[in-house]
Amino acid sequence: MNTSSSVPFQLNAEFVELCNLLKLAGVADSGGQGKRMVADGEVTVDGQPESRKSAKIRAGQTVVCRGVTLVVVATDADA
Repeated sequence: MNTSSSVPFQLNAEFVELCNLLKLAGVADSGGQGKRMVADGEVTVDGQPESRKSAKIRAGQTVVCRGVTLVVVATDADA
């Protein structure tokens, strides 16, 4: 059974650090838990394992952790 879900994450800056993204998106309960998830090898970015807790995640990237797929999208700043 497929239990994964895809969640868009609205990025309001140039980038967000990976451990903070996990916390802000609700995948991790805290920044510390997000750091542990990354350290434990539970996170991939664009299909590749990511071990850098402070990796800069930008719009257009996809992060997967514990069956949740976060699709990072830019905030439309154009008027």
